[in-house]
Amino acid sequence: MAFLIDTHCHLHDREFFSEAQAEEILKRAHEKGVEKIICIGTNHEDSLAARDFAEQHKNVYWTYGIHPESAGREKSPFSERSLASVVTGLGHSVFDPSPNMLLERDFSSRLIAIGEVGLDYHYDGYDRTAQIKLFEEMLQLATDNNLPVSFHVREAFDDFFPVVANFPKIRGVVHSFSDNKKNLKRILAETDFYVGVNGMATYSTLPTPPLERILLETDAPFLTPKPFRGIINEPVYIPAIAEWLSGKLGVDYQTIERETTKNAEQLFHI
Repeated sequence: MAFLIDTHCHLHDREFFSEAQAEEILKRAHEKGVEKIICIGTNHEDSLAARDFAEQHKNVYWTYGIHPESAGREKSPFSERSLASVVTGLGHSVFDPSPNMLLERDFSSRLIAIGEVGLDYHYDGYDRTAQIKLFEEMLQLATDNNLPVSFHVREAFDDFFPVVANFPKIRGVVHSFSDNKKNLKRILAETDFYVGVNGMATYSTLPTPPLERILLETDAPFLTPKPFRGIINEPVYIPAIAEWLSGKLGVDYQTIERETTKNAEQLFHI
């Protein structure tokens, strides 16, 4: 039976969703065929909140990441510690002496990626050097632990491509792509990365990736798709994004459902 996956949301974030709201939102999503949901970490504490939420719910997964907005302000916990020793609660594991390496991981933890991490030069006052350093550290963490990456890239693709080129084993998805055709073509030609399509695509003129490279996401509570603009976003709107994509690409809804789910399962092994 076909179903959909929300590959990027923040349902665990209590700044936006109360515990009761999150439970109701999950129920609504499952009723609409959105069976799997990935909660994305944006800093150390937020990632652990995503972990706790995921481990309490069936078919909910989580990622560990430090967003570029924290570069130069939040000390990285990985200078002398492995991923599993930083992210407590992964079960009994055996560690390599190298700082970031985790040899054995308890996969019942539902940790399925590093993210969201990357580069963001949109706002004034960003520290390019600090962001690149943090990004490289997160990519090394992903490489050491054989995890894919959820990339956050905004107005920074000129630096993004050289950085990821130094990590040839990295797999991942460019979350919430919001750039031009030139950079989309570079992603498709120079990497094997998937591209996240969310509600922003339904009310903008963004270029659309080919179906074989698309992952569906909401980025809830942000970027609510048409025709639901003006209210808080949630995973239940993944079908609306799939419906829009069906019309945009000229393929039936079932194909969008099948192919985007297959893409997500291949990347995240869920």
